[in-house]
Amino acid sequence: MSAPTAAPATGTTTGPFTAAADLSRLVVRDLRRDLRLLDGLIVNTALPVMIMVLFVYVFGGAITTGSSGLDYVDFVVPAVLLMSGGYGASLTAVTISDDMTGGMIDRFRTLPISGWVVPAGHVVASVVRNLASSAIALGAALVLGFRPDATLAEWALVLALVTGYVLAMSALAAVWGLLVSSSQAAGAFSFVVLFLPYVSDGIVPAQTMPGVLSDFAYNQPLTPIIETMRALLLDLPMGSSGAVAAAWLTGTVVLCVPAAALLFRRRTSSR
Repeated sequence: MSAPTAAPATGTTTGPFTAAADLSRLVVRDLRRDLRLLDGLIVNTALPVMIMVLFVYVFGGAITTGSSGLDYVDFVVPAVLLMSGGYGASLTAVTISDDMTGGMIDRFRTLPISGWVVPAGHVVASVVRNLASSAIALGAALVLGFRPDATLAEWALVLALVTGYVLAMSALAAVWGLLVSSSQAAGAFSFVVLFLPYVSDGIVPAQTMPGVLSDFAYNQPLTPIIETMRALLLDLPMGSSGAVAAAWLTGTVVLCVPAAALLFRRRTSSR
């Protein structure tokens, strides 16, 4: 009798249908794990509502929207949608770091799956999970008085922008989680993602900020994304913000997705 053949390590090339099946299993695994974690449920359900209530009822009465003339709830909703989805997406860095340092990867290496499927599973699960968070934030906004004027096509574009942002942040978080050596260091990425909307045109008008901060707010990625969403939701002029937002999101995804796959392959091949 011949000796049994060992299963190939992670990194094996498989067919597209097999890889798709492996990816779906890993996505389901990540989503089930989130359902079992209390802090994950809080981040994805309660936090979007808390953020929306905080900005509309606590800060809203003290903040003016400048020359836009918008009610504050209408002004801030795009930023809160991105905050709700983006913060959860940033935690992808922690989940993938936990897998890398907790022994799970050693189990994956004994299976005949492509190496790119593991980080891709984290990213896809993050997109599903955090689109739900953004939807919860939108529901809270509608309850608090948000009244958009978007058509069905414009809603589709808003969904594409939010999906693109969550995908970009998830892929970037995966890269960060594969670069650092501990889940504590991976968690630092969430602070950056949560902080960026505050220094944009999303929470307060960028024109009210002092010179250096105003320049940064106008030229960072979130401002054109927020301005595009605001224009679509409230029937406002868009200008060039849509093209700039698409360029930022596309560039981030195109760079980070293959980078995550490459980093994963390098780390697992050296173990």
